[in-house]
Amino acid sequence: MNSVFKKYGDYYNLLYQDKDYEGEVNYIDKLITNFGQKKNELLEFGSGLGDHVIFLTKHGYVVHGIERSLEMVALSKKSKGFTCEHGDITKINLGRSYDCVLSLFHVVNYQITNQQINSVFANAASHLNKGGLFIFDFWYSPAVYAQKPILRLKRVSNKIVKVTRIAEPIIYSNDNRVDIIYTFFLEDLITGSIHTFEEIHPLRHFNLLELDKCGANNNFELINSEEFMTSAKLSEQTWSACVVFRKI
Repeated sequence: MNSVFKKYGDYYNLLYQDKDYEGEVNYIDKLITNFGQKKNELLEFGSGLGDHVIFLTKHGYVVHGIERSLEMVALSKKSKGFTCEHGDITKINLGRSYDCVLSLFHVVNYQITNQQINSVFANAASHLNKGGLFIFDFWYSPAVYAQKPILRLKRVSNKIVKVTRIAEPIIYSNDNRVDIIYTFFLEDLITGSIHTFEEIHPLRHFNLLELDKCGANNNFELINSEEFMTSAKLSEQTWSACVVFRKI
């Protein structure tokens, strides 16, 4: 299995059909513009199915995506101004630089070891022009500890399949990590047959101090931190945070 998304990717669009990709891109475009990097070329770490890219290209960006899941690369949406390839964001070397490196939908949280998160920062730096921006969202540790993940149930369907997903968290406080055990029940609405499978998604959450230190070790300065989408000040109510690093 190339990644935890091998089966998950088949139902990704259905599960996240209500996600506001356009609103998220409008927010990211504003950040990039506000911090002086309104230029064309953008590298996306963890491009998934290309859902953000559709709207990024409408803002004039030319985007190249790196995606670890071969299945998602194969299923990625085709869009003018977008190319993508299979690769590991901790070590891929494209041999060129960009104006901005972007990583959304908590891709950074899948870097659960110190070596992995440091490698992501190092690789972002190696692919950025001087003054370029590294922007990503992530689970914010103070909120995770204050609110604590809970068991969640989600049901979605179309004319062919009904998907029931149970998300059960296991908290590892000493590791700043939460493993999400996803149990899927897939009902074929034509035949009535039911298929079930389980996947475990290990996710690490971060505080600003450790991210700032990791950035400093890789020639970055932290220039902005806020709640993702709302731009509110970070607090124990901020589950999803967003940071902007600038390459020195």
